[in-house]
Amino acid sequence: MILYPAIDLKDGKCVRLVQGDMTRDTVYNDNPAAQAHEWARSGFSWLHVVDLDGAVNGAPENHHAVREIIEAVDIPVQLGGGIRSAAQIEHWLSEGISRVILGTVAVRDPDLVRQACRDFPGQIAVGIDALDGEVMVEGWVDGSNIQAAELARHFEDAGVAAIIYTDIARDGTGKGINIEATTALAEATAIPVIASGGAGSEKDVEAVKTACRTHGLNGMIIGKAFYDGRIDPLRALEIAGAP
Repeated sequence: MILYPAIDLKDGKCVRLVQGDMTRDTVYNDNPAAQAHEWARSGFSWLHVVDLDGAVNGAPENHHAVREIIEAVDIPVQLGGGIRSAAQIEHWLSEGISRVILGTVAVRDPDLVRQACRDFPGQIAVGIDALDGEVMVEGWVDGSNIQAAELARHFEDAGVAAIIYTDIARDGTGKGINIEATTALAEATAIPVIASGGAGSEKDVEAVKTACRTHGLNGMIIGKAFYDGRIDPLRALEIAGAP
């Protein structure tokens, strides 16, 4: 099971939001590269980075911070937020990003996702951010009238490396991963699913670890619960690595 510590970027700083609300942000580190280095030093094998400004504005915004993160660590980094063109995908992969996450564009232009998967095998993930099962787009502002499982099935044969599934209602709340919805999505697709949104205790790590064995999940993303101390990073790594 892979644990992905989250670094969410807003105005060049490492922040966490509550339910995707850009006005409800808490700054946890003014130096995202230093935070990335700390996660790598702690033993994490991947980083999950989101350009929040880019997600809302429709184009990457935190270029400098992302580049500094890439330079600060030697572990793979997956990046999402405002990446909505072939040129942007190619740019970030050439900069050293290991996996690009496509969210809004997966709804707006699914053919772009399919072509990207052909051009960059194993380096394209789809972000499915859902509210009451409906996929939300444009930085979680707009609805799509598409259900999460429907969107996942659309890319079943495309070569998508992973799906990052976020329950928006849980994100940043610490109320617990929506394990039911996450496992239901995993059962609906053969694409590996990464759980995200709401982790608040070691029980969530244990629940996802079990689901990795029973439902084929790939791992989970943890953000705010690491930063505010509700989940100890080293203990989480112990649970994830336990047989």
